[in-house]
Amino acid sequence: MAANATHATETCMPTTLISLLSAGSIEPGLVAAVAAFNAHGAARAEITWATTPAIRARIARGEVFDVVIAADAAVDEFTAQRKVAGAQRVPVGRVGVGVFARADVIVPDVSTVDGLKRAVLAADSVVFNRASSGLYVETLLQKLGLCDDIQAKTRRFDNGPTMMEHLINGKGNEIAFGAIIEILMFRDQGLTLAAPLPPEIQHWTAYAAAPMITAPNAAGARDFLRYLASTPAAALFAAHGITLQ
Repeated sequence: MAANATHATETCMPTTLISLLSAGSIEPGLVAAVAAFNAHGAARAEITWATTPAIRARIARGEVFDVVIAADAAVDEFTAQRKVAGAQRVPVGRVGVGVFARADVIVPDVSTVDGLKRAVLAADSVVFNRASSGLYVETLLQKLGLCDDIQAKTRRFDNGPTMMEHLINGKGNEIAFGAIIEILMFRDQGLTLAAPLPPEIQHWTAYAAAPMITAPNAAGARDFLRYLASTPAAALFAAHGITLQ
């Protein structure tokens, strides 16, 4: 009887929650990794999604999570601010930028810089977000000398999903820029990847996870980061196009 009572107590123990604040560009890989992590043990990780600017704002407001997953540059900032323990960071993978459009839009060849410039100038509107990929695209368009010519037809959105929804329901010759992995998530919903950015202007954003110094569940944060650093977790990210190399 005592053994049964002990067993009942163990099986009814409450689940320990591990709170994650993460950029959305690595969503497919992180969702798969969290599902695998949650399938084993008593701990359960829960994800709050945000763009890099929104992550900065939430941390600046004093919001606390167990683990922050963001672009390397942002993790560096949070480390300098003594918000996260940067020395304990775990690399997650990197994501490139691509050009995409609705499936019914014929996108010109954008495999070269000149071709990309022609496509941007010919488009009815040029769309990108305010997340890490969008910040790079804005800088790139300035360097290519296109900003003045396309200013009136540029559309910006706060995050990738909102931008994708606009394109799916849009009309005309719209082209957009975004994280390749994010684009591929919507390829069955009427969007298509025209091409990655040409190699000479491609931008890779590396992402890393780090525990917050004031993490409510420090032990859970360590357990989750240990899992992220494992070979099985790396394989799940790689299967969704997010690799370390």
